[in-house]
Amino acid sequence: MDIRHLGEVPYLDALALQRSLHQQRVAGEIGDTVLLLTHPHTLTAGTRGGREDRWFNLRADRDELEARGVDLVQVDRGGDVTYHGPGQIVGYPIVHLDRFPGGVSAYVRRLEAVMVRTCDAVGIHAGRLEGYPGAWIGQEKLGAIGARVRRQVTMHGFALNLMGPLEGFGWILPCGLEGKGVTSVERQLPTGACPDWPTLEALVADALRATFIPGAGPPRARN
Repeated sequence: MDIRHLGEVPYLDALALQRSLHQQRVAGEIGDTVLLLTHPHTLTAGTRGGREDRWFNLRADRDELEARGVDLVQVDRGGDVTYHGPGQIVGYPIVHLDRFPGGVSAYVRRLEAVMVRTCDAVGIHAGRLEGYPGAWIGQEKLGAIGARVRRQVTMHGFALNLMGPLEGFGWILPCGLEGKGVTSVERQLPTGACPDWPTLEALVADALRATFIPGAGPPRARN
């Protein structure tokens, strides 16, 4: 698996790169590839998030957000509205599902397991919340999933909150879920105990390699 560490990339630039890599993976020109990166402040709405001119779960004023430099992007992934920004690591696997048993549902479990394994590595007990894809600690969401599969090759992926302020989630109703909170790795650790960014990013890469072993069954992401 080719894991590419790209740093901060504007959302639309990353989307264009994903689409190019997706075409190459479908054609067999490259192997399975994962992009690891962060985005500047961005809100995206998936197929359940509304229309271009009206997002169902946007709480802040659209004009004010755009004046602050926040990008708002309608995308072709599944799911509702979500936030991306500094302090959050985003993983975009471009992988061929023929190499992994269990289809799309097992693929989503793998993405959950990547985030859970990353948390395990720093001593955080994250898991699944039945009926709500992602990584959770109680009723607080630590990592989100939004994927698309076309011609058996995946796009989009997961977003794991590592550190920094979470104010951007206040601009939306995250994933359209009432009564659920949002947290981060940093918030779940004692003050001063959070590893630095390069260490956390390396742990995510290790979790990807451990989870996406061709021929392995879908790993369990604990409830």
